[in-house]
Amino acid sequence: MISRTLFDSDMEQFRDTVRKFLINEAAPHHEAWEKQKYVSSNFWLKAGEQGMLCPQLPEAYGGFGVDYRYNCIVVEEIGRAGLSGLTGFLMHSDIVCEYILHYGNEQQKQQYLPKMVSGEYIGALAMSEPGAGSDVKGIKTTAIDKGDHYLVNGSKTFITNGFTSDIVVVAVKTEPSAGVKGVSLLILEAGMAGFEKGQKLEKAGCHACDTAELFFQDVKVPKENLLGEEGKGFYYLMNDLAQERLAVAVNGLAVAESILEQTLTYVQERKAFGKEVASFQNTRFKLAELNTEVTVARVYLDKCIELHLEKKLDGVEAARVKLHITDLQCKLLDECVQLHGGYGYMWEYPVTRAWADSRAQRIYAGSNEIMKEIISRELLSQ
Repeated sequence: MISRTLFDSDMEQFRDTVRKFLINEAAPHHEAWEKQKYVSSNFWLKAGEQGMLCPQLPEAYGGFGVDYRYNCIVVEEIGRAGLSGLTGFLMHSDIVCEYILHYGNEQQKQQYLPKMVSGEYIGALAMSEPGAGSDVKGIKTTAIDKGDHYLVNGSKTFITNGFTSDIVVVAVKTEPSAGVKGVSLLILEAGMAGFEKGQKLEKAGCHACDTAELFFQDVKVPKENLLGEEGKGFYYLMNDLAQERLAVAVNGLAVAESILEQTLTYVQERKAFGKEVASFQNTRFKLAELNTEVTVARVYLDKCIELHLEKKLDGVEAARVKLHITDLQCKLLDECVQLHGGYGYMWEYPVTRAWADSRAQRIYAGSNEIMKEIISRELLSQ
């Protein structure tokens, strides 16, 4: 594999700390989290103590003021360890806190960000609705101006961290007839009257990562909970989606690399027809193909991370890297399941869990069909 040059020695030391922490503090509990369908709140607090939550935030808000590569390390190590329940960290650190940092006023930043760094507050983003999915323009949840507050009515679905969330950035229509210009973002807090959380959703994979429906019935949200300017919500969402899609790709390739390594070991130990599975030409050729594709993807992804650090990663490139990596991830995992034979379909094997967990990668953060639409529009506008 081509050596990576993206991370310096301090970052690699942070990676080592994160890796050991996940092995000792997360891996032993992940099966229990899968059964209860959420990661326990005390682990969020431990992760906060380790500096794993929102490390990029300025020191004034409790963060370390480091660059996005530290976020990448956390996301990569979660993927490498097969801890899909902790992908909720991605939503919390790479997405929700960024909206508050970029568009919140000083009072909002001081109120929410330090507790997100410590793990006292768990953050969620509520965009998707039962009838809208990836179509932000089609949201129906309304926030009607009532003078000193908004009255919020509607529902959201497929919300990562929805069940355990303390604060939720919610996309609403403040002007229902104004199309995308009527979309705004509000910060809702757990416990607000009329704000109810549904049951944890039963998913095909990612069982430890809580996903829930949210319901709003005449929720009075103070005007000071408006995030940024009224009517700018769609712009804010589109502007920050590049980092979300990059983070999905970072996690996805880390999972793919880890499972490929495990599969290499497995086929050299497992025997069929009196020979190692690795001795069959089909096995060797499949591994060669997958190794080549992962190597090429790694160089491309690291380049995209560099572009993001330079604030040059645009929405089209983020769509491309999300599309490419998640398609490759699902392809690779399917091939690795096949190379494991019957054991590849047994839940106790990491390859099986990764296969089930990874299928969602092509759907969330905007489905891959949406990624193709974004890319094709750019191509045809030239």
